[in-house]
Amino acid sequence: MTLLTEKILDEILLYLEKSINNLAKGTFDNLEFDDGFQGAEKFLQNQFDIRLENLLVAKSSSIHHLESGMKNKVIQTKLKVFEQISKQYKN
Repeated sequence: MTLLTEKILDEILLYLEKSINNLAKGTFDNLEFDDGFQGAEKFLQNQFDIRLENLLVAKSSSIHHLESGMKNKVIQTKLKVFEQISKQYKN
């Protein structure tokens, strides 16, 4: 496994943020989840985790190999993304 730099992690998180925001647009435009907003949000959170791991694996790394400071950055980014999504799409 490769140790990621802060710069590479920042690039991954920026790409992931844009990707999830684009997915959210399509998801909420075509809301067909039994649980409504909560079901859609759960789907998006799962997609965030899956896409993050796939991006890290592409860089020969994994979430489990990140330093604690980098893991905290990932958590903060995820919280920020979903706060923005909640503000934008929750009625």
